[in-house]
Amino acid sequence: MKIPIVDVVLPCLNEAPALPGLLSALPCGYRAIVVDNGSTDGSAEVATRLGATVVREPVRGFGSAVHTGLLASAAPVVAFCDCDGSFDLAELPRIVEPVRDGAADLVLGRRVSTPRSWPLPAKMANRLLAARLRSLTGVPVRDLGPMRAARRDDLLELDLRDRRSGYPLEMFLKAHASGWRIAEVDVSYLPRIGRSKVTGTARGYLGAVRDMSRLLHAETR
Repeated sequence: MKIPIVDVVLPCLNEAPALPGLLSALPCGYRAIVVDNGSTDGSAEVATRLGATVVREPVRGFGSAVHTGLLASAAPVVAFCDCDGSFDLAELPRIVEPVRDGAADLVLGRRVSTPRSWPLPAKMANRLLAARLRSLTGVPVRDLGPMRAARRDDLLELDLRDRRSGYPLEMFLKAHASGWRIAEVDVSYLPRIGRSKVTGTARGYLGAVRDMSRLLHAETR
């Protein structure tokens, strides 16, 4: 099988309604790796029918799903994105090209949202986190968004361990500690399809806060 130029890891838990629109925007030469994290709505079957590579991760958790997708990838550059329809995969080259061109080592997508696409508590929490990270690292980050890209081999060398909501933060912190050049570009942030597993529930939101607080505490000890 021909190795794609970019693998796109899409962690998935009951996102069947969002998959057709999401995957139809995948750029040419990019491969979608949908990581089914225990869906009960036929998401894996829908993704397979639409031509995505589907792998299964039975251990629940955002980090578990994303890391399984990273291990399943083969392309030199790996991108990551939520699977809920809140991002347009056609915008992935904005994230990927600085990595492929050697201008950056990790590129984050800064979400440009409408009022309906980002619940205010989550948006404010993200702003506070970004401010904390700017103070801690000096990197002018404004959004620790889920759409991002880096080189596969470099990501594996980071030895990421978090298997819950702290995975994106751990990637940022370890990338900075390793001297990576971190950049940020604007991407559209759309109303998600269906209910969020994090900001849509009190349990999910508090769990994400707990996971990220633990990582930040370890970083500043």
